[in-house]
Amino acid sequence: MLKLTYTETSFHLECLAQSLEEWVAQRVILTLRVGQSLSVEPSTASFLLPANLPGLEQLKTQVQWEEREILALCASDCEYIEVTLSGSWLSDGSENVQGVFVTTLSDHTEFLLHKLWVAAQACASVLSE
Repeated sequence: MLKLTYTETSFHLECLAQSLEEWVAQRVILTLRVGQSLSVEPSTASFLLPANLPGLEQLKTQVQWEEREILALCASDCEYIEVTLSGSWLSDGSENVQGVFVTTLSDHTEFLLHKLWVAAQACASVLSE
């Protein structure tokens, strides 16, 4: 399962071994116990990866053969590729931008996508220094 946590200023991508159904069920139980509201709805999430990132061609191949319904790649411009995922958005139901997006892909694709995202974060931090 991939979990993307969105805050007002950024997002964090995690690759979890837990099933999507199990994770959502635990999240529902937690929000009930603490008295918070929870909204779960089908949605999409997008983020950018550098177009010159090593391993991106392998992801493109995965998309063609396995993940067409859940994962799409689109050239954003000459420097970035937009990754769009289909899944579920979990939030407190308000109109703010904070929440969690979850989806399930093949284990190989999830691992590869997480690896690429980590590499992109490392490149971004080197460039900002």
